[in-house]
Order: sequence, then C-alpha cells, then structure tokens
Amino acid sequence: MKKVLLVATVQSHICQFHRPLAQLLHSKGYEIHVAARNNLAEKNGLQLDFAEKVFDLPFSRSPKSPDNIKAFRGLKKILAEEEYEVIHCNTPMGGIVTRLAAKKSRKKGTKVFYTAHGFHFYKGASKKNWMIYYPIERLFAHKTDKLITIVGEDYETAKKKFGCPVYRIHGVGVDEARYTPATPNEKKKLRCEMGFGENEKILLCIGELLPNKNQQMIIRVMPEILKKYPDTKLLLAGNGPEKENLEALIASLGLEKSITMLGYVTNLQDYQHISDILVACSKREGLGLNVIEAQMSGNPCVLTDNRGHRELIDGGKNGYLVNINDYGAMAESILTLLSDPAKAEEFSKNALEFSRQYGYESVKKELEEIYEL
Repeated sequence: MKKVLLVATVQSHICQFHRPLAQLLHSKGYEIHVAARNNLAEKNGLQLDFAEKVFDLPFSRSPKSPDNIKAFRGLKKILAEEEYEVIHCNTPMGGIVTRLAAKKSRKKGTKVFYTAHGFHFYKGASKKNWMIYYPIERLFAHKTDKLITIVGEDYETAKKKFGCPVYRIHGVGVDEARYTPATPNEKKKLRCEMGFGENEKILLCIGELLPNKNQQMIIRVMPEILKKYPDTKLLLAGNGPEKENLEALIASLGLEKSITMLGYVTNLQDYQHISDILVACSKREGLGLNVIEAQMSGNPCVLTDNRGHRELIDGGKNGYLVNINDYGAMAESILTLLSDPAKAEEFSKNALEFSRQYGYESVKKELEEIYEL
C-alpha cells in the first residue's frame, strides 16, 4: 500500500486545509497518515475523518518550546517504523521539525514536500522578519524536494532565491458544493431559522481570535455603521486568546446587542449565506480561505490591504481594500456596499467568477501534477 504522511503543528490545520488532497490521494489508492498535535477539542467538533492513521505529537508554534524536541523524537520513531512515498509538511514549526527528522527517509527515496501557507517575509515586512525567517526558509529549502506556495509573491521569491523545485497552487481548495450563492428566498428562510431579521444588515468576520487577525478594527468601526443602519449585526466567528480582550472592548463601547461572538463554528456556509458583507482586518495574511468562501457564496468583501488580500481583491471590481486600522475608510466602504445594492451585486458577480480557480476541482488538478499521479 502506498502511503503519504501529512504533518502540521496542529490537527485542525490538516482537517481544514487538506481535504481536497486527501480526496485525490484516496482516489489514487494511497493510504493517508497524519502527524500533528491533537487540538480538535478546541474546534467544536471538527473531525479528522479522512486519515487511516493519526499520530498525536506535541508540536508547538513557538520555536523555543521543548515540546518540539519531543515531536522531533516522536516523528523520527514513526519514520523508522513506517515507509512513506511522500512526507508532506506544513506550518513553520511543522515544516522545520519534519525536514530535520526526515533526513534518513530522504536518503532512502522518500520525497519531502513543504507547503508554505504564507512566508513571514515579503514586501513591506519588517527587517526582523527578513533577518530571521528568510535565512531559515532558504536553508530548509535544500532539505525539500518540492516547495508548494499559495501566494504569487511567495512563488516568485522562492523561485528566484531557493534551491529547490517551486510550485504554485490556488490555495488549499474550497468546496464548491458547500459554498454557493443563496437565492433571496433561501437567504430569507435561513435567516429566520437562525434567529436573524429579514431586513437586518449582517457583517461577518471569520478568524482565530489573535492580535494579527485584528478583529478590534471592525469592532471600533461598528458605531459609525450603526449611525446609519442601527439594526446592523456583526458576527465574529472563531476562538482564541484574544477572546476576553475583544469582549471587554465590545462592552466598553456598549455594543453587546450589535455584536455576537459565535466561537468556533462548523457550519460557516450558513453564516456566509445569511451575510451581506464579509469583513477581514488581518495585519498579515497568506491567502484568506474565508475570503474565497465568501466570494464563492456571492458575498462582497471589505478587507485590509495586505499581500494575501491583494491576491484576491481587484479593488473596485470584486471588493474593497483599506489600510490597516483606517477605521474611516473601512466604515465608508461598508456603508457604500450597504447603501448601493447594484454595486454590491456587481462585486458579488465578479467575485464569484474570480473564485472558481480556487475550488476543490481546480486545486486537485494542480496537486495531481505536483504529485505526478
């Protein structure tokens, strides 16, 4: 039996981002194993239901954590006992630990792939990021048989600077059957079932509650939106360490009735279907899966201007980009779309057409070429 090992820092990463790859590999007769820290209890029922074997290793995002040494030893033991055709690693620490542990496996003929979901060094990044992350990624590229990128800028940088074969795919794939535009009647019915009013304006913001995701920006913008549309609801989907800080900010602004923190939800497609606009405020982004899901659902987007969002938005055609923490520009962009249904509809149609290249079937074809299946 041919086998592939997928590695990441946490199991939720594999669940959320590698289902199209798993479908492709299973269709070609491969067995799939996964090695990552089990964090699924934090993700409200998310299930890793496509792997034949799952190894729970104590990876940590922090390079300083001794848990990564334990993960390294555990991975070495797995690789000594199992034979893989491909070891496909992801996430910064998952990628580093795996490529160190796979030294002997590579000598025996196992191929090591690494997917970069967004380098920390890029145009406009800090000198510190370039000084720390660029040399590490360049060094470990020499321990990589195929480097896969999902951002155009990352692809160009790696192709010019790194000494290994470099490929680009259009993200990790979004399920076209799950994320589709809802008809007005479907939207109306679903809103009623989920407890929202037919005429309420609904803004959706998705992402782990981290400082980088910057949800405080849209929270601070809400008072301006409410001046014109007092029945507007902001839905924050996700969990994370910033939860208490964000709750305190909401309370300090008296916005408890207008903002709902949903926590981690597994039916994001339903929230995409009832929303009017997707908002994302990240300071840094690789390639926002939530943005692509919104585009496939026919939702216009208002996003902060970073390299990942620029990859998905052609300003003025399929969404708006605003500078990070420019509250006035974000409020203006949201109000424009809420006040101009024709503009919102234009953005929706353009976004839907643009997003097709990021669907499951398109990405599977790209991965099939990389795996040479």
